[in-house]
Amino acid sequence: MNPLSRRKFVEKAVISGAGVSVLPVIASAQENEMQNNVGAGLTNPEPASKPENIITQPAVADRDAFKHDFSTMRPLRIKAPVTVTVGQGEGDFQGKDNKILQAAVDYVAQLGGGTIHILPGTYEMRNSLFPRAGITIKGSGEKTILRKSPGFSSKIIREADWYEYCVQVEDPKGFTVGGGLALSADKKNDQEVSLFTITAIKENILFLDRRTEKNFWPMDDTRATARYSIIHALNVNDVKIEDIVLDGNRSENERVNDNYAAAVFMQYCDNWSFRNVTARNYNGDGFSFQVCDDIHFEDCQSLNNFDLGYHPGSGSQRPVFKRCTSKGNSQGFFWCWGACFGIAEDCIASENKKYGVNFGHRDTDNILLNCIIENNEEVGVLFRKEENEYRTGDRNIVEKCTIRNNGKDGSGFGIDIQWKTNDITVRDCLIENTKGGPQSTGIRISAEAQRIILENNRFSGSAVKIDDQRSKS
Repeated sequence: MNPLSRRKFVEKAVISGAGVSVLPVIASAQENEMQNNVGAGLTNPEPASKPENIITQPAVADRDAFKHDFSTMRPLRIKAPVTVTVGQGEGDFQGKDNKILQAAVDYVAQLGGGTIHILPGTYEMRNSLFPRAGITIKGSGEKTILRKSPGFSSKIIREADWYEYCVQVEDPKGFTVGGGLALSADKKNDQEVSLFTITAIKENILFLDRRTEKNFWPMDDTRATARYSIIHALNVNDVKIEDIVLDGNRSENERVNDNYAAAVFMQYCDNWSFRNVTARNYNGDGFSFQVCDDIHFEDCQSLNNFDLGYHPGSGSQRPVFKRCTSKGNSQGFFWCWGACFGIAEDCIASENKKYGVNFGHRDTDNILLNCIIENNEEVGVLFRKEENEYRTGDRNIVEKCTIRNNGKDGSGFGIDIQWKTNDITVRDCLIENTKGGPQSTGIRISAEAQRIILENNRFSGSAVKIDDQRSKS
């Protein structure tokens, strides 16, 4: 029975209702035919070799459209990303401020994603740059600077209820259409701000891009201020930022709380990567991300910001810092609330006003590996005291780190494990105080701490190597 007749036989059998009962008959016929051929002196033919250029079982589809093999007839099923340039006097988009940058971002986003290459120059940021999902923002290294405009503040002089789209200010001259705006009620809480974009200005009325959502009444010392992040994102995933400098112009700007803005501020954002990005001179945090998972930093710097250098914020999981520097901030790396399974590797925390690295409120299962933590004015690595024993920063590891000269006026600690912090491992570290240095104690362990492992560490120069208060209680 040749293949053609077998196929027709099956078709007729299925149509007539014979169904699967015919299949054993076909198999038997095939077997008999093969046996007859062998009995007649015919040998089974060797299986044909597979053509080398045929992939019978491809792995994951290639994600780079430009690398597709067009010598075959395989279909291209992924989109090629667009790349545009932004420059000052050259490029696809030309300008010198945040508006031209935002125009390029929005253009690329509506085409499905791609790269915005910002050419050298200093770009005046009168509002935040708001990234969109699936884009890469790439500068030209130290020659591309996004610089925050000088701040401005004015009293609110007309009642603004929570459902309105405007505020009336005493002096509008420092505000611009399209500019960033923060509203605050300082008598209630001078740390809390609500952020807006100004859509229009008529005399001293500032029109807003969304409802106020809160009451801003003059009796509460309400103000309108030009405070905002340089890069700001809410509910935006899959973004890359590379080769760029963010300058907060700290001397001309008012401080802003790190739960609302920063040089880079993100909330509810996942899968971001930063490579060779510098955040400097911001009157707040350098990098702050709240409830954000899988945020990666490589070869980044956070320099001379008023508050925290890197702020893996509340609930952020798996932050990664590699070869990053935090210098001249209030704190270097601040693990906030419930920031877990992170790693800082080959990083530097130096010359910060308080702590090099700070763990606390449910910040568990993190690793400091091969880092240099030195010359911070209070403590090198702090495991801080929390309000109750359920919030301690447990199960963290400090390994192969150099912890040197932390403290001030001879009262510093290399590592301070406070209160009921448990399950901390410090191994293979150099804990050093050079001649005349302020790090009087290498490691302090509180009387309430449990299961602290110190393993193969070297100590040099501190008056007290290990102050284990458990042995004194």
